[in-house]
Amino acid sequence: MLVTLSEIQEAQTRIRGVAAHTPLVRLTGPEFTGDVWIKAEGLQPIGSFKLRGAYNKIAQLSEEERRRGVITYSSGNHAQGVAYAARAVGTKAVIVMPSNAPEIKRRATAALGAQIVIVGPASSERKLKAEELSAREGYVVIPPYDDAAIIAGQGTCGLEILEDLPGVDLILAPVSGGGLLSGVAAAVKHTRPEVRVIGVEPALAADAQESFRTGTLVAWPAEKTTRTLADGLRTQSLGERNFEHVRAFVDDIITVTEEEIRAAMRRLLFEARLTPEPSGAVTTAALLFHGTELIPYRKAAAIMSGGNVEAALLKELIAD
Repeated sequence: MLVTLSEIQEAQTRIRGVAAHTPLVRLTGPEFTGDVWIKAEGLQPIGSFKLRGAYNKIAQLSEEERRRGVITYSSGNHAQGVAYAARAVGTKAVIVMPSNAPEIKRRATAALGAQIVIVGPASSERKLKAEELSAREGYVVIPPYDDAAIIAGQGTCGLEILEDLPGVDLILAPVSGGGLLSGVAAAVKHTRPEVRVIGVEPALAADAQESFRTGTLVAWPAEKTTRTLADGLRTQSLGERNFEHVRAFVDDIITVTEEEIRAAMRRLLFEARLTPEPSGAVTTAALLFHGTELIPYRKAAAIMSGGNVEAALLKELIAD
């Protein structure tokens, strides 16, 4: 079930010219025990890393599959990745989104030409609806995280960090369903196994940490995971394939509070000149407030997974 280094390298070649090779932006502060760099995935064409995996998957579909169209289930960033990739290869995209998806992400997905279907807030609801529509209409399902091609595509983010930051010894990635963490950890450990890879998630949606530390895949109910401000990290459970990657390649998973996420967003806004969404700021929050859980490190890279933040929240943060 584990993706290979060659699969990730092939994905890197496949997505070149579609997904951006995003920059590393330096962030300084007295809280850091080493050099800290932010991997700015909010600068992707759709504002998040999700384009990497979505395009890697969709670009490999046969002509017959492209004629049928694709469907996925997402709260927003994967939705935009699939819509963008589907438009790039000329196929129809249907996106099942939760009723509590941020309006900015819903509008952006529609603007890319996708058909949107709204269901309730639980991640399990949108998955079931997508499977139902796929069975009825023949759409090809593009999973948001539990898929080898998706994982390999997300892993290209890890390869870029290794290329651009020689001597990096700590990489932090947000974790929800586990696609980004799985891919990055696989890419890093296949290449430089001594580099530590740590997942970060909100304390209010800490199913991945519980799964990792107990060694058993667990799911949290939607009424718990939807409490967090980080809408992209509300998935109720790691994917099965993702859990196997996490167990094989990840060193630890830590959690951050809602207040820490907000503070990290402000630091990224005002000091790194980056615009993060809450989900993308969790890794910076870990470095700012949980340094004792991360030391020692000389060079750390924190993946800012996305920048699709609601205008009202951005205005609130600026006012604060």
